Amino acid sequence: MTEVISVRFRGGCKNYFFDPQGMQVRMGDQVIVETAAGIEFATCTQGNHEVDDAAIVKPLSPVVRLATDNDRRTAEQNRKKEREAFDICEKKIAAHGLEMKLVNVSASFDGSKIIFYFTADGRVDFRELVRDLASVFRARIELRQIGVRDEAKMVGGIGICGRPFCCSEFLDGFLPVSIKMAKTQNLSLNPTKISGACGRLMCCLKYEQHAYEDATKRMPKVESFVQTPDGPGNVKSVDLLRETVKVALDSATPNEPLKCYHNCEVCVLRNGKGSRDGIEIPTERPARYVEEAADELDEPVFTTPFYMDARLEEAPIREKIGAPESGDGKSRRRHRGGRRRSGGGKPAEARPAQQGERQGGKAPKSGEEKKGGQQGRKPRPPKQAQQAAPAQQPREPKTAGAEGGEAKRRRPRHRGGRRGKGGEGSAPKSE
Repeated sequence: MTEVISVRFRGGCKNYFFDPQGMQVRMGDQVIVETAAGIEFATCTQGNHEVDDAAIVKPLSPVVRLATDNDRRTAEQNRKKEREAFDICEKKIAAHGLEMKLVNVSASFDGSKIIFYFTADGRVDFRELVRDLASVFRARIELRQIGVRDEAKMVGGIGICGRPFCCSEFLDGFLPVSIKMAKTQNLSLNPTKISGACGRLMCCLKYEQHAYEDATKRMPKVESFVQTPDGPGNVKSVDLLRETVKVALDSATPNEPLKCYHNCEVCVLRNGKGSRDGIEIPTERPARYVEEAADELDEPVFTTPFYMDARLEEAPIREKIGAPESGDGKSRRRHRGGRRRSGGGKPAEARPAQQGERQGGKAPKSGEEKKGGQQGRKPRPPKQAQQAAPAQQPREPKTAGAEGGEAKRRRPRHRGGRRGKGGEGSAPKSE
């Protein structure tokens, strides 16, 4: 075991091991390390820890010192120098008429070397460009041609998933991706949908490839001959994520839709395309896939709310879900005529007593006959009774014109336009 620290350089996602030389370095500390290219400024991503000797490449480069304020100012001056060098190099490229695209500029910590990264379709003769840049910056100039995937990693951006590019966020290297992965995952083969901003296949196609390969081994292929709980048939489509297949049964009618079965419900008689000759169809059919029973779960499963089941009368359950009990005063319904039921949900014995107290007298009995001729009806509130009192007085009879016929009395009309049927507020009939 060897004690090391992990550091990461600016703009990179890969961690490198360095010998701390007895220093205690914590995560987030900025350090000066010695590399093959010279002294560099880096950030510690993991403090002192031990790793196997097989995981490191000897000899291990040492840590020179912890970064000071002077070192941080030098690193900031180098960043400003890189921005100026980028603008100057673009102008030089345009002046020489070179077909190349400048991507990034990186300056060493001591300022002795400047690296220019560019992309181009083919080989570019940039010897004259290097001479011009060396005369301007008085340093060692190096031009490196990179690919489009490296360009996307350096520039960064947001992918179609809404997150930063994986290559610029956490990937320490590029994974090999092929079009076969898109076919295995049943993705669209449209290049615009499975390609990233760099124009190459998306790196995330590699993430779930092993899971799809494992599911493919367990699932039957398309056009396989299988036995189902409803009889034999051919597989027409396979859903690897749900592990279901759609089968065209031999006994199905021409317009009957495909039946969907779980992988454990089918028995593969022939995997893939081929002839049925010589294949014996078993008489026993596979059992159907049954979900886990509700009584085996920790909590019971109800298909309807508690308060809609008349068999459940426990008050704690109703209070828990906030369901109204039967006879609760909060639940009021209206008649078809638009009036509320008198008294709401109060007990029948309490309603007459309250009404009698409001009127200042005794409450009328439930069987007392009213003026309208109906029995058993409950009295209205006092305010309504006072308003209806003038309508109970009979009107003056009117003569039937010059012939002196019998006097007839009119019945008052209700607000709805229909004549009263002897109820309260209607005039008594003439004897």
